[in-house]
Amino acid sequence: MAKATYDEALRRLLVHEGGYSNHPSDPGGPTKYGITIFDYRKYIDARGSAADVRAMTVDQAKAIYRVRYWDAQRCDELPPGVDYAVFDYGVNSGIGRSGRVLRRLLGLSADGHAVTDAAIAAAAARDPAGLVQAICDERLRFLKALRTWPVFGAGWGRRVADV
Repeated sequence: MAKATYDEALRRLLVHEGGYSNHPSDPGGPTKYGITIFDYRKYIDARGSAADVRAMTVDQAKAIYRVRYWDAQRCDELPPGVDYAVFDYGVNSGIGRSGRVLRRLLGLSADGHAVTDAAIAAAAARDPAGLVQAICDERLRFLKALRTWPVFGAGWGRRVADV
């Protein structure tokens, strides 16, 4: 996929991953543009504080998204539509979960978490719209089972519907 695909995916993602938050029910803690303090500390400053997360620039967030979520899930190699569904799922629920779900939906071993060569080949052979719908259905099932669904469910539901 072209760089434009990543840029469009990031534009869509940032609609849902807005400004700074530090909600007591969010296990991610201080977060800005969807980047948690944990990712901030891993990719920008190991001693980063909530104030540092609040001051993070959108360009810093974009760099993290590229490496930690888009490239790590090999989204450039996935079919259009599937690339965004996997990217957004990985950002929202972790790349381990998104990779396992993708492989399971493709009939592959769900062991491990990486988007593998076999998953990329199998995804290319599937109807992209049907695969995106299956990913979203599984994602909603997972999210609705979380204890934080009553707090964040309306937003998560809108987000998945936008995929």
